Amino acid sequence: MRAWQVGALGEPAEVMRLAQDVPTPVPAEGQLLVRVRAAAVNFPDALMCRGHYQVRPPLPFTPGVELCGEPVDGDLAGTRVIGTPLLPAGAFAEYALMDAAAVFPAPEALDDAEAAALHIGYQTAWFGLHRRAALAAGETLLVHAAAGGVGSAAVQLGKAAGARVIAVVGGPGKAAVAAELGADLVIDRHAEDFVGAVRAATGGRGADVVFDPVGGEAYTGSTRCVAFEGRILVVGFASGTIPAPGLNHALVKNYSVLGLHWGLYNERDPQAVRQAHRELTELAVKGVVRPLVSERLPFERAAEGVQRVADGTSTGRITVLP
Repeated sequence: MRAWQVGALGEPAEVMRLAQDVPTPVPAEGQLLVRVRAAAVNFPDALMCRGHYQVRPPLPFTPGVELCGEPVDGDLAGTRVIGTPLLPAGAFAEYALMDAAAVFPAPEALDDAEAAALHIGYQTAWFGLHRRAALAAGETLLVHAAAGGVGSAAVQLGKAAGARVIAVVGGPGKAAVAAELGADLVIDRHAEDFVGAVRAATGGRGADVVFDPVGGEAYTGSTRCVAFEGRILVVGFASGTIPAPGLNHALVKNYSVLGLHWGLYNERDPQAVRQAHRELTELAVKGVVRPLVSERLPFERAAEGVQRVADGTSTGRITVLP
């Protein structure tokens, strides 16, 4: 089969190579061989290429941590499923392996590319907003990197929960995307100070919940515009800078700092993941959430897509179609 492989660590565009004769993976007991219908590009794909992710598959490996596929045999043959493939046989290939106990039916309301992008980003946003931060209707939600993959999911789910959503983005093009997603207020951090803008928009009160996949200055600024008894949700560090929070500041301002590693729910509470999928499917059927697929790249351009996500120049979700 054809598959993209990483044989050395570095920038995705430099180390991802398209191979034409990779052996089709053979499923072990409890695994499924699936034909990949669409693969969504995620920031962890870029981090794995660089060797900076917590999961480090042995070289060579095929990246791609999220897909929509079709099992080739068994009870699910001929149906569409979504989920995470089993590395090192990742999603940027014609076939991939999946854990039979960790596949989810693809919502009929979504096409292949949209379904491929529903799992990781929307599950992360759902658990972050509902399970960790307990976002309530009427509260103000501040979303950093709101035009990105997980940020766009947080904007949609925040609106679905009845929150007022303030989106922070970098540049006018991304501002237009965030507005299209339904954000109530969009702040271009390149054009104005988001801290002052959030304070002004909330009458000085600040945001009740902050969704932060960026870290660095985004986190530091968020501590200055979080509300009394607010919650800052730490989702990731796309800026490359892991902040060192001053706990004395959290004490005197009465806010909480919450961590979210969504992958742990797959290990510790898989039933909660399935329940979240059911709720996300219902929202997709109602048209309340729909992954923003900005590009559908042909298979031959997968490395380009991963590099653009690595560079932070993409909006929404980039998908690869074998």
